[in-house]
Order: sequence, then structure tokens, then C-alpha cells
Amino acid sequence: MRLLGSWPARVGVGFVRACVVTVVTMLVPAVWAAAVALGIWWGAGNPWSWVAPVVLVCGSTLVLSRPVCRMVRFLVARWTATVIPAGYRQAGPVTRMSTGYWWNGFSYERTRRDALLDQKWRVRWSDPANWRDLRFTVIAPLTAGLVASLPPTGVAVAILGLGRPGPAARVVGALGLVVAVAGAPYAWRCVEPVAVRFLRPSPAMALADRVDELTAQRADATVAQAAEIRRIERDLHDGAQARLVGLGLSLATAEKLLETDPDQARTLMREARAGATASLTELRELVQGINPPVLNDRGLIDAVRALALDSPLEAAVSADLRLSLDPSIESALYFAIAELLTNSVKHAGATRARISITQDDTGIVIDVEDDGRGGAVLRADGGLAGLCRRLAVFDGTLEITSPEGGPTRVRMMVPCESL
Repeated sequence: MRLLGSWPARVGVGFVRACVVTVVTMLVPAVWAAAVALGIWWGAGNPWSWVAPVVLVCGSTLVLSRPVCRMVRFLVARWTATVIPAGYRQAGPVTRMSTGYWWNGFSYERTRRDALLDQKWRVRWSDPANWRDLRFTVIAPLTAGLVASLPPTGVAVAILGLGRPGPAARVVGALGLVVAVAGAPYAWRCVEPVAVRFLRPSPAMALADRVDELTAQRADATVAQAAEIRRIERDLHDGAQARLVGLGLSLATAEKLLETDPDQARTLMREARAGATASLTELRELVQGINPPVLNDRGLIDAVRALALDSPLEAAVSADLRLSLDPSIESALYFAIAELLTNSVKHAGATRARISITQDDTGIVIDVEDDGRGGAVLRADGGLAGLCRRLAVFDGTLEITSPEGGPTRVRMMVPCESL
């Protein structure tokens, strides 16, 4: 009974999906047909009867190819969980030069708006993905579009045939209904292999994207390293170094006063001891951001548990005790968890958090969930985007689920093997 009950649902869902695939893949050919019909309607004597259809066909194909391909990727990901990377070239930053002009990677423009507009069209027309989209726009109607159109075509034939008198028309209508019902659960599925075959980026495009990604990561690492060095130099110069110089002067003065004024010498030595304690405290604060000793000595899990104890949140940690990772990966994951807990307190107003550290066949998986207000989004210039870039160095990924009102769940996955 369960199978019989599920069949009508499969037919209904499949029929709707087949109709959607038909509309999306046949959109551009429908515009072509409309352009040809317009030329025929104008007649052979009108000079626009052949110019306008050509212009309309070319223009509509160029304008609609990318939206059609985006929609196909979305439908495939939504229905089959198969994610097809877009592989489009991304525009680089637009920089204002000392001369006042704006450099967009291709040319200098007087205003930022002109630079962005010129960059947009240059990137668009030089992108090899445009040819891939145009190819798919032509191939999809002849493959996935034709197969997906069988159920709606069968329904149309059934309505026309069963509504006419005569046994022949009714037989044709019945056959159309059988084709629609039998093919509805399966007709839409051919869009997935066609999209995967013709919409995925070529190896050369994937390699170029990977090179761009690694270049950006290298730039981020260089900037972060330079900023950290400047921070250490500034703090050493303004804080600990000044205190140590003062400590040396106090000890030198105390040494001179030791025989002539012992009381004053003891006072200076007490001040020097207090200064040494303050210098030690400043040095400890200075190295914040460098790996804590517990991470170096006992590994990621114990370091995260210590972090949870120091956090103002009521944090619970569950972990695979057998986990042992490369130190560089442990450091990246530790500071990622630390930043997520800080965001939970600072931005989400959370009171509880749960941290899960596990390992599967593909690598390490870390889930950080809090009971905050939610609404966290991934912005290009935000801290979460920085986390994504740091994890991407190890081919890691970061997924965020944060509806308004909470809870917020962040999943970090890094492909690696336990040592």
C-alpha cells in the first residue's frame, strides 16, 4: 500500500519538474521561433523581415544563456544535490591611483563607476564560460528539453484525443495519457547528466580558478604576516622594551645607592621587581594570537576544551579522543573555533554553545552551534569570509546555517588524515 500511495506523488512531482525543465531549456528556442514568426508576419517585402529576426535571435541568445544556465544549476542542485561549479571569472578589485584615475585591471577610468562598468563587460566577454553557456543553450533543448517535454506533451495529446469523438482519437488520447503518467517520474532526470557533462568547468578553467584562489590566499597570508610582525614590533617597542630599559636604570641606580643609602636602594629594587612582573605580564599579552602552550603540548581537543572553559559561554565539547592532526591544521582550526565563539558572544548574544569534533572517511568535521539570535551571513569583507580563506589553504570548507532567531550552526570540514 505504501508503494501504491507513493506512485501518485512521484508522478505529480515528476510532472511538475518535467514542465519546469521544459520551460527553462526551451526558453531560448521559443524566442527563436517568435523571431522567425515575426519575420514571416512582416513579409518578404519588408527589409526588417530578415534583419530583425537575426538581431533578435543573436541578442536573446547572448542575454538569456547565462540566466538559463544558472537556473539549470540551481534546479539540479535542489533536486539531486549535485552541485555544478559555475566557473565564471570573478572581477578583481578596482583601485584608485595617486593620479586620481581608477585602475580596474584592464584600463584607467576617471570615475569608479566607469571603471566597474568597463571591468564588468571586459570580464564578461573574455570569459571562456560564455562559450560553454552558449553551447549548453543549443544542446539542452535537443536533449534534456525533448525528453522532459514528453509528459506535458502526453497530457496535451490526452486532452485533445479524449475530448474528440471517434475511437481512433480516444486511443491516441489514452496512449498520450499513458506516456505522461509513465514518463513523469523519470523524464526530468536527464537534465542532471546533460548539465554535468556540458556545464561543468573545463580542466583548464578549474586550474585557472585554483591558481587565482591560491594567489588570493598567498596575498592574504602575506598581509596577515606583515600585520602580525608590525603588531609585535610596536608592542615590544612601546611596552616591554620601555619597561625593561626602566628596569635596567633602576637596578643601576640601586647598585650605586646600596652602600650610601640602603633604604632607597631597597625601594628601587622593589620597584624593579614590580616592573619585571609587569614586563612579564605584557610579554604574555603580546604573544596572544600565537599558539597557546596547551595546543602545542596536548593537541587540538584539549586546547578547545580549555578554550571552552575560559569562554563566557556555557560551552560543551564532544570530540574523538583518537584525533591527532598536523600542527598547522590544528592551529588553523583552533583559532577558527576561537573566532566563532567570540562572534557568538559579541554579535549573536548567545549563552550556550556546542562544539563537536569528529573525523570521517574524508577528513575532520567540526560543528559549532550556539543559541544566539542568528542572522549570520557570509560577507566578502567579513570575518567569516576570512575563515573561509584560511581553511581554503588546506582545501577546507565552511558552511553556515543561521536563520533569523537562531540557532546558528557552522560546519568546518578539512580533508586530512589523523597522524
